[in-house]
Amino acid sequence: MPSPYRAIFAAPGTKRFSAAGLLGRMPLSMMGIGIVTMVSQLTGRYGLAGALSATLAMSAAVLGPYISRLVDRHGQRRVLRPATLAAVAAVAGLLVCAQQGAPDWSLFVFSAAAGCVPSVGSMVRARWAELYRGDGQSLHAAYSWESIVDELCFIVGPILSIGLSTAWFAEAGPLMAAGFLVVGVFWLTAQRATEPVPHPREHHTGGSALRSPGLQVLVATFVATGAIFGAVDVVTVAFADERGHKAAASLVLAVYALGSCLAGAVFGLLRLKGAPATRWLVGVCAMAVSMIPLQLAGSLPFLAVALFVAGLSIAPTMVTTMALVEQHVPRSKLTEGMTWTSTGLAVGVALGSSAAGWAVDAAGARSGYLVPVVAGALAAAVAFLGYRRLRRPAPQREGLGADERSEQQHVA
Repeated sequence: MPSPYRAIFAAPGTKRFSAAGLLGRMPLSMMGIGIVTMVSQLTGRYGLAGALSATLAMSAAVLGPYISRLVDRHGQRRVLRPATLAAVAAVAGLLVCAQQGAPDWSLFVFSAAAGCVPSVGSMVRARWAELYRGDGQSLHAAYSWESIVDELCFIVGPILSIGLSTAWFAEAGPLMAAGFLVVGVFWLTAQRATEPVPHPREHHTGGSALRSPGLQVLVATFVATGAIFGAVDVVTVAFADERGHKAAASLVLAVYALGSCLAGAVFGLLRLKGAPATRWLVGVCAMAVSMIPLQLAGSLPFLAVALFVAGLSIAPTMVTTMALVEQHVPRSKLTEGMTWTSTGLAVGVALGSSAAGWAVDAAGARSGYLVPVVAGALAAAVAFLGYRRLRRPAPQREGLGADERSEQQHVA
């Protein structure tokens, strides 16, 4: 393991909570695409499949920040376990209704209820932030490592989810995702030594973390970015299906994640200079431009190469985003702030997957790749418009003590 990564894992407990986070995050890459595959297998309706995946993502977007706010106040163990059990019960209801051919409205009800799934990635990053607070280089390496873990999930997850649902039975992918969630969350919350100290209600002055102008820019941009991801997932499954190789969609999506994983691994080794906001803007624009070659895809090999190149800009942009969140959000609201970026992605995934599903039904898979192109253009536009907010030093908001202000300025 390269030395920056070896150094961050020298602290006790870090390997265990990162491993638990890997398992707990597998549903992030398995559940949405598993629902798309399951419903398309059972009904052949990509529009319905995309709408259900969008419902799940939108529900998670609404409930996620609230759950993370409770975590900041009461601790991870007390909040994550009941939230996970509720999400798994809703997934079970969805699978039963889908298998029994229940009315469409019942599928939407259970998809919405499953949105109480916690943002495990934010919980793990909050542990790193607690451990290496004020150490910018260690946090850069830690966030880069977690970005690699995210992409490992997106390499393995779609292969498992699509593969199980196509080779075994239609509901197998989402069912496996629910199992990963339970194991990961209960293992993570059993590790009390590295759990961030909760901040009681009286420390949470100033309202939601989303009141930060910098965080607002990040979240708005990530809505458009999430639309890229949601659309690419749905259209790639349909693209492979049209060519008679539906199961190959998981491999193509894994190549997309592999590009991001490799870029994140290299990015974590760098000692960066200059403003993080500038790196973030360049990353968002690179993601937007990388969607254009998808319009030329006429075969799965060409599509895989195009998506690999597109993936190279993802992890570095996500790592820089976490650094910007830490600069613009008070420590007592850090988990909530990180979750808001995930919420932006979830809203975007909901919009992108739904739009892509209807585009595929109306005009075919190849036309569906127009959706991520439009989403990328919107992401770049919002990033340009909000860039000055991110360059501006974060205000010393109410609720930050002198020590925290000093640490925030040091990281910035």
